[in-house]
Amino acid sequence: MNSSAAASWLPVCLPKFDSSAFVNAYVMFLSRSDGHDTPATPATPEVQSPPTADTPAETSAEETQSDEDISSSAPSLPIGLAPGQSPEVALVCVSGNADFEAVRGWCDTISQKLSNDGLLNSLATAIRSGDTEYSVSDLGVPGLRHFVYKSRSHVQITMPLFEEPYDSPNEKRRVVTLYQTLFDAIHAKSGQERTLKLQYIRTGQESVMGWITQPFELYLALSPHLPKSAAVGAANAIARWVQKEEKRLFLRDAPVF
Repeated sequence: MNSSAAASWLPVCLPKFDSSAFVNAYVMFLSRSDGHDTPATPATPEVQSPPTADTPAETSAEETQSDEDISSSAPSLPIGLAPGQSPEVALVCVSGNADFEAVRGWCDTISQKLSNDGLLNSLATAIRSGDTEYSVSDLGVPGLRHFVYKSRSHVQITMPLFEEPYDSPNEKRRVVTLYQTLFDAIHAKSGQERTLKLQYIRTGQESVMGWITQPFELYLALSPHLPKSAAVGAANAIARWVQKEEKRLFLRDAPVF
């Protein structure tokens, strides 16, 4: 999507739905940046080209990275929201066929209904007030800086805001790269002979751990000064917190593809 002012058609691969073809997602933004909750007039959609085609056993690795400057920033608004900008709400309609006009008409009907009922304004208010996000401090886990939790039964992901020290683009990119390294090791994506249940890495800036179990997959970042046992304890604390907040964090009755 090149612009929130335009509607877009995006090909999406859902192999459990149809492994031989793409489904099509129609994306339209319902709330403009001027704060009005009236849907923008749908533009001619942009059609995007398809892409080319239990305590586990523990293993650990340690790496050393050079320190990087961490740029400071003011307290952030919801992700992607600039000061003075009203939140935009997107409607995504997914179809298994290429009947573009029918899907667009369906989306227009839904957006008009949301606008007439005042729900767009309620959604924008919830985003602006931060009700749709949470902080890692809400968990009260000492030394925990960030995490990504995937519910394997819901096939959904939850994570807190990227806050200090990951509130700059470079630092965010760096910790996400570490998460990717953990993911590759756990799932043997880089030529490893076998998959792992747990992988732990310590750098000069943080320690990170990836852990996969039957109900969830978890990646977390902590202070580098904490021992490995603290990382395991933090992971268990995250799992308990997510289980307690499951109704708020996940769509529990959503279809899975």
